[in-house]
Amino acid sequence: MSKAKKDIKLFNKWSYQDIEVKDWTIENYINLKPVIIPHTAGRHEHKRFWKTSKISIIERFVNRLLAPGFIGSKIKGHKSSYSSGKKSKLLRNIENAFTLLELNTGENPIQVLIDAICNSAPREEVTKIAMGGISYSSAVDVSPQRRIDLAIKYLVQAIGSSSHSGERAFAENISRELALAAQDNLESKAVKRKDEIERIAVSAR
Repeated sequence: MSKAKKDIKLFNKWSYQDIEVKDWTIENYINLKPVIIPHTAGRHEHKRFWKTSKISIIERFVNRLLAPGFIGSKIKGHKSSYSSGKKSKLLRNIENAFTLLELNTGENPIQVLIDAICNSAPREEVTKIAMGGISYSSAVDVSPQRRIDLAIKYLVQAIGSSSHSGERAFAENISRELALAAQDNLESKAVKRKDEIERIAVSAR
């Protein structure tokens, strides 16, 4: 990494140096290119598979949080259950959540996010196979790209579920779920969902 890139920090606070992807099977699909603000304004939206090579994993997580119906009503200033068009407010909440993560865990929040994704990514799932008018379930391995997609999906669904309960602030829900998932704790709804998918796949072998 060049000196110029070493000086780039997320939100000018957190360094990308020494970030480790503990699961080598998905390492090539996690983009850790240093960015200050994880926002490319849809530059790679219509280019297939560019999300793996061109878009920061942090921005992919942020973009998934923008999905309709998950957490929009819990972001200050939202008047609907949709997050569309509120990315600037979401980025402020992400910064606050990462600050909480650093205070609570003493670790770089970028590393915590990567660990959470690795621990929430299922290795097997079930698919339907049809033969001669008969369909049955079969266990299949999950591709590295889909593993990351599912991990981010499960994390966001877990954060959305906690946010709709209204017990904690939105940034605190993000911080708590990422911290639990990074520890591979079954109190994490994302980790629990991953284990459930893999358990169903084992029974369908």
